[in-house]
Amino acid sequence: MLIIGCDLHSRYQVIAMLDTETGEVVTRRLQHENGEAKTFYASLPKLSLVGIEATGYTQWFERLLAELGHELWVGDAAEIRARAVRRQKTDTRDAEHLLDLLSTQRFPRLWVPSPQERDGRQLLKHRNKLVRMQTSVRNQLHFLAMSQGVCRKKKLWSARGRAELEGLSLGPWASQRRKELLELLDQLGPRIAELDQAVKTEAERRPEAVELMKHKGVGPVTALAFVLTWGPVERFRHSRQVVSYLGLNPRENSSGGRQRLGAISKQGNSMLRWLLVEAAQSAARFDPELRRQYQRLKFRRGGQIAKVAIARQLAVRLYWRLRSPEAPPVRMPGSPSSGVVPSTGSRE
Repeated sequence: MLIIGCDLHSRYQVIAMLDTETGEVVTRRLQHENGEAKTFYASLPKLSLVGIEATGYTQWFERLLAELGHELWVGDAAEIRARAVRRQKTDTRDAEHLLDLLSTQRFPRLWVPSPQERDGRQLLKHRNKLVRMQTSVRNQLHFLAMSQGVCRKKKLWSARGRAELEGLSLGPWASQRRKELLELLDQLGPRIAELDQAVKTEAERRPEAVELMKHKGVGPVTALAFVLTWGPVERFRHSRQVVSYLGLNPRENSSGGRQRLGAISKQGNSMLRWLLVEAAQSAARFDPELRRQYQRLKFRRGGQIAKVAIARQLAVRLYWRLRSPEAPPVRMPGSPSSGVVPSTGSRE
C-alpha cells in the first residue's frame, strides 16, 4: 500500500510517499498545469491513501483522486501545524510531516462534504453576497437622501419614498450616482427573489432542513445553511462542540486559578454565524422564553451581547432538534431560572 503526504499549492504540490511493503520513502515535486500530477496519480495502484491540509482550492484534486480510485483524507490545518516539532518550514518537510501523521495514525481527519453539498453551499454564498451588495446599495442611497435632509428609513423604499429620492436636487455626479445605484437596486431585487425560491426548494428536499424550519424564526436560508455546514449531526457528541464549531464560544486566557473570558472566538463559518444572529432575533420575537432572555440580557449587558447569547442558545436548540426531534426545548444557562449569563459551557 502507498501512503502519501501531500503539501498542496495552487500551481504545484510536494509529496512524500511511503511504500508500506518496502519501507521506502520518496519525495517529489509535481506540477499541476502541465498534467504531471494527474499522470503521476493515474500510475499508482488504486486505494492509495493521500493526506492534505484543508485549503480552499482542493475540489479539482478531490475529484481527480475519486475518479482514479484513491482515498483522500483532509486534515485540520491548525492541528497539523500544532503537531509539528521542527521550527524550520519547507514544502518537503510539510509533506514529510503529513506522511508521518498518516503512517502513525495521528492524522486529524476532517469531515468532507459531498460535491452536491459543496454546490449547495455555492447557492447560499451567492445569495449572501447579493444580499450584502443590496444592503450596501441601500445604505449609499440612504446617505444621499440624508445629505439633503431626508430621513425616511424603511419608508424610503416605498413608492412615495422612492419618488421623493428621485426628485432630490443633486449635483451632476451625485445625480449619476443615484441613477446607477437605483438601477443596480432594481436588478438585485428580482435576482435575490429567484435565489430565495431556489433555497426554499432545496431546503424542502432535505428532511433535516424541514425539521429545523419547524422552529419559530428559522427560515429556509438558515436551515439549509445549517444542514450543509454541519454535515452529519452525529459528528458532535455534545452541544459544547457545536458552540465551539460555530465560533460562538468566548476566547479564554486563564491561568493561576483565574478565568479570563474575552469576545467570541469567531472561528468556523462566518456566514452561518451571521445567519444565526439574524434568526435568533426573529426567534426572540415569536418565542416568549427567548424574548424574556433577550430583554434581560440586553438590559444587563447590551444589545450585541444579548444577540450573540440568543444565537448561541438557538444553535443548541437546533442541534438537539436534529439529534432528538421529539425532545422538548433545552433550557440553557442564562435562562430566567438560572441567574447566570450564557457562556461557552452550554448545557448538553
